[in-house]
Amino acid sequence: MSIKTFEMKNKMGITMKVTNVGCGIISLWVPDKEGKLRDIVHGLDNPEDYGKTQPYFGVVCGRVANRIGNGKFTLDGKEYVLEANDGPHHLHGGVNAFDKKVWTVEEHAIDKVVFSYVSPDGENGYPGKLTVYVTYTLTDDTLRIDYRAETDTKTVSNVTNHSYFNLDGHDAKDVFGHVMQIFSDKMTAVDETLIPTGELADVTGTPFDFRVAKSIGQDFDAVEGGYDHNYALRGPGVAATVYSPVSGISMTVKTNSPGLQFYTGNFLDGTVTGKGVAYQKQSAFCMETQLFPDCVNRPEFPSPVVVVGKPQESYTEFVFSIK
Repeated sequence: MSIKTFEMKNKMGITMKVTNVGCGIISLWVPDKEGKLRDIVHGLDNPEDYGKTQPYFGVVCGRVANRIGNGKFTLDGKEYVLEANDGPHHLHGGVNAFDKKVWTVEEHAIDKVVFSYVSPDGENGYPGKLTVYVTYTLTDDTLRIDYRAETDTKTVSNVTNHSYFNLDGHDAKDVFGHVMQIFSDKMTAVDETLIPTGELADVTGTPFDFRVAKSIGQDFDAVEGGYDHNYALRGPGVAATVYSPVSGISMTVKTNSPGLQFYTGNFLDGTVTGKGVAYQKQSAFCMETQLFPDCVNRPEFPSPVVVVGKPQESYTEFVFSIK
């Protein structure tokens, strides 16, 4: 299957380039407060690079995004052993997962691209044939992502997009000055390896409290290793807002997913170069809308189980405006 790229545009002037390798978002140009376009996502130079080892810039992660503790889970009494690619744990579907696959292009227009991928039974240790559709749509001021997963056998799925944002431009130094608000009262408490303990911890009085807008850098030093935590959202609708005083660009995140993984690029180290930039630690943030980490092993968390005849569907919207 051939590697392709597509350019999308909308009335606001937002321009996005995507590839069918991992559904990767290569660039996202958004007008700032002076009307100048800024490319606000980290990206790689060539579409082929999205199929290689990289920090998940702009790609779709699955079958199960985020971490699965000890790389295994049990479904209907049968244990499934997965690849351990994050210490003892399974991360973002494994080494050769959705992010590295060449997806089929089902439909494309100036403001819309639909990708599909069929994950065969047993791929990376998962049961059932899972067919996934990812749709990118640009409306007047919004990038919308729709996910749909269908199976022929009971299985698990948790798909998300892993774009790295910097509203000052992908070549800006860091995101500490960005002002963020997250509409969540609780987060999934984790152990030292970032696997949930099962507790939904109150964010009150902690560095994780973004219920009142504050800069990402305000309490950053109090978070060991940086932010890489899942927030339990209050319900469908607005999950978070982010604003840069420098560019004037504001981004509102909307979703019907129950969780939001907020990550500050802590594992970037300058070794990955894209679009002429060596991307450094904390040079971007991610807003991964999804189910909770290790939900396959936590019956008290929202379920990732997909059954025959009942597709799993979710959406995320990134709405842009100028302050």
